[in-house]
Amino acid sequence: MFGSKNKEVNNANKKGGIIPSASPHSLNTLVKGTTVEGTIRCESDIRIDGTVKGSLDCKAKVIIGPHGLVDGDVICENAVIEGRFEGTLQVAELLNVRETAQVNGDIKTNKLIVQSGAIFNVACKMGVQSTSSNGISASKPSTNNIVKAGKKASEVQA
Repeated sequence: MFGSKNKEVNNANKKGGIIPSASPHSLNTLVKGTTVEGTIRCESDIRIDGTVKGSLDCKAKVIIGPHGLVDGDVICENAVIEGRFEGTLQVAELLNVRETAQVNGDIKTNKLIVQSGAIFNVACKMGVQSTSSNGISASKPSTNNIVKAGKKASEVQA
């Protein structure tokens, strides 16, 4: 009678019902109204709807929500920008800039999507970044793209 309750609680703990555990699909969240200054390092995805001033090193995806602002340096695998970004951004794979985004700064990425309506004032270097045997960094293939300042992505002609 009394022992059965304890067993139920212990079984819930073993299944992860009460005690949270980190999984490969965990999401860190910085909510609207929160400001962080300094350095953030994370292994899993992070969504920013508040403000970050400083540097962010993420081994997964960075999502800057429509109310989010990042002012600083970001290094990540993938990124989705819906809010504001100012600074230096290095994305190993795909950078997706949504129509509500305002992006200013320097960008290095392998792949880029800029939706119509986004404000995209950047110096952009694209291509897979690799290191040669002599330690000198090289791009394959390397393309320098500069989007004219003050123009929406839909207004820039190829």
